[in-house]
Amino acid sequence: MKLTDTHSHIYLPEFENDRPDILKRAEKEGVVKILLPAIDAETHEDMLGLEEQYPDRCRSMMGLHPCSVKENFQEELRIIRDYFEKRAFVAVGETGLDFYWDKTFTEQQYTAFHEQIGLALHYNIPVVIHSRNATDECIDVIRQHQRGKLKGVFHCFSGTAEQAQQLMELGFYLGIGGVVTFKNGGLDKIFETIGLEKVVLETDAPYLAPVPFRGKRNEPAYLRYVVDKLAAIKQIPAEEVARITTGNAGELFSIPAKDPAR
Repeated sequence: MKLTDTHSHIYLPEFENDRPDILKRAEKEGVVKILLPAIDAETHEDMLGLEEQYPDRCRSMMGLHPCSVKENFQEELRIIRDYFEKRAFVAVGETGLDFYWDKTFTEQQYTAFHEQIGLALHYNIPVVIHSRNATDECIDVIRQHQRGKLKGVFHCFSGTAEQAQQLMELGFYLGIGGVVTFKNGGLDKIFETIGLEKVVLETDAPYLAPVPFRGKRNEPAYLRYVVDKLAAIKQIPAEEVARITTGNAGELFSIPAKDPAR
């Protein structure tokens, strides 16, 4: 069984002490690719350094997280543009809108989101969207840009069945992780009615660890618990969930798990 963790921040300090062991555990559980979403300039070098150290396993995105959109966001966007002029990335992200913590920079979040979608369209790569307390708003932005060429994923999808349907109709994928294992998360009910044809798997490590590790540090190896939960919901073998979702990730990000990353 081969899996792709499409969203994992294993370059963060939470993994400094045991990162090689984390990668070994991931490999043991069949996680053969790990995609690294960017946050902001403070962590770009750590992310790119990890990719350089494990080029066959880890692939970097480039973007500005909405929670990192502050007074200096234009400088952050300039840094992103400079990186794209120097090399290729697997996706733009993570970007989007976050109205959970702070709405001080709402207008700036929209500006940064629109610009990063423009980069995704220019380079013909996916956009990875963070949408906390802002799913409908993000859908509206996607609609403004979707002319048949925009592609991407709503990372850590936790919306309604109606929102899921809207996203799939827009050609977007749903990023599903540990929340699907939460007793009152609600995703289990949604997946009783929708298929896996637009689903990719993720951990969002170190956050949102699945049951039975809820509340602890998440890691790519725990993706197996997400697979098992989806298999139970859909009443299909775990291997079938892995085959479909890994295929989806390969198609969206152009990184078939069976092929070398470079």
